Amino acid sequence: MSAAEIRAIVRAHGRLPVDVDALADDADLYQAGITSHASVNVMLAIEDAFDIEFPDAMLTRGVFASIASMAAAVDTLRQGAA
Repeated sequence: MSAAEIRAIVRAHGRLPVDVDALADDADLYQAGITSHASVNVMLAIEDAFDIEFPDAMLTRGVFASIASMAAAVDTLRQGAA
C-alpha cells in the first residue's frame, strides 16, 4: 500500500484546513484538523478504492489518525484477503 495513494484520498475527502502534502506520513490528522465525519468519508473512499471493508475492530481513531496508520491497516486487510 502506497502512502501516496492514501494521501490522495485524504486530500480529496479529508477536508483538512492544511496542505495534506505538507504533513508527514505519521502526522496526527486529528491535530491537523480532520473531523470524525471527514474520517468516515476517508474510510469509505479507502474501502471503495481498494475493494476492502474495515471490520468493526478496526474502526478506531488510531487506525485513521495518520496516513501511515491507514496504509498499514489497508496492507493488513489486503494480506488477509489474499
